[in-house]
Amino acid sequence: MATSKTQVFVWQGTDKQGRKTRGEMSAVSPAIAKAQLRKQGIAAKTVKRKPKPLFSSKKPIKPADIAIFTRQMATMLKAGVPLVQSFDIVAEGAGNPTMTELVLEIKNDVASGGGFASACAKHPKYFDTLFCSLVDAGEQSGTLELMLDRVATYKEKTEQLKAKIKKALTYPIAVIAVAIVVTAILLIKVVPQFAETFSSFGSDLPAFTKMVVSMSEWMQANWYIAAAIIAAAVTAFTQARQRSQAFSDWVDKMMLKLPAVGEIVYNSVIARFSRTLATTFGAGVPLVDALNSVAGAAGNAVYNKAIIQIRDDVTTGQTLYSSIRFTNLFPTMLLQMVSIGEESGSLDEMLDKVANHYEEAVDNAVDSLTALLEPMIMSVLGVLVGGMMIAMYLPIFMLGSAI
Repeated sequence: MATSKTQVFVWQGTDKQGRKTRGEMSAVSPAIAKAQLRKQGIAAKTVKRKPKPLFSSKKPIKPADIAIFTRQMATMLKAGVPLVQSFDIVAEGAGNPTMTELVLEIKNDVASGGGFASACAKHPKYFDTLFCSLVDAGEQSGTLELMLDRVATYKEKTEQLKAKIKKALTYPIAVIAVAIVVTAILLIKVVPQFAETFSSFGSDLPAFTKMVVSMSEWMQANWYIAAAIIAAAVTAFTQARQRSQAFSDWVDKMMLKLPAVGEIVYNSVIARFSRTLATTFGAGVPLVDALNSVAGAAGNAVYNKAIIQIRDDVTTGQTLYSSIRFTNLFPTMLLQMVSIGEESGSLDEMLDKVANHYEEAVDNAVDSLTALLEPMIMSVLGVLVGGMMIAMYLPIFMLGSAI
């Protein structure tokens, strides 16, 4: 049976001293809102649904918001706060109104007799299968606070890893974009001013200057074509990756082969594999089911297929070590740690150590890449901007020497 969603109501009434008061509150219906106000000693005269604004300014819920929510819930439950009350405390402290609405919806589902996992499952956009499975395992075993703590750690580590990868890619992309914009402005606005001056010289221009002036004239006449080509290329790439599985798989394969960036992608995939498998297996999820979750979290088609093959091999009775080794895609360190973990019965601990190692490797690789790219990008910018300036001032220098 579907549960009614929480709504925001505007109310007016009097308190115990007879003073007029007003405010807002979240509830499923006006009747429930009045009942909650009575518990607070307020006699409600009017309770109306708050009108929606003409222009929605809702902030989207980010994965980081879910990670914070999970950590806060784990902390509340560890402190002995009842589950429903924990939802109220977390909702009140959430900085994102959209997140507050989501938490209150989950709270109402739980308060009406549903489970935490089933309430989260109604919002697959924010809570994936892995999250719901681990929360359900915690509810069934009576260790919800421990399971939430484990999920929170997993979410936090995952977000840290994403942030490191974004750090590696954002800087060069931003600088390249700035370089393109600056070059276009120089060609369209600055170079034509010099070209008009050169036309009064009455002598031949240097070949380098002629080339830059020709580029400027083409850009002035066809800049919209260049912009359309770039936009079309980006759109075509994005659409092809979304609609063509073969093209998406090829891109993932090429990403692993790129110099410098390929190492970061490889280390991040190994870190995600290790972290996800450690979290699910340590939570008591059967190995085959855990590998299903790991395949979905791999983030790379090459390793997604490899993990599915590992799952199939484990299903037939092979050890995890031999199944991983057969793919020839995973590092020796991971293989040895998995072997030790299987023999000692501490597979989740060994995988956790591997995840920590490769997350640190991603961090170091990002720092190295940033240090390597900074002088290279500055050199490219210097050549582009400096080259055009030289081309523009070269005729002036030649004129001065002739005089």
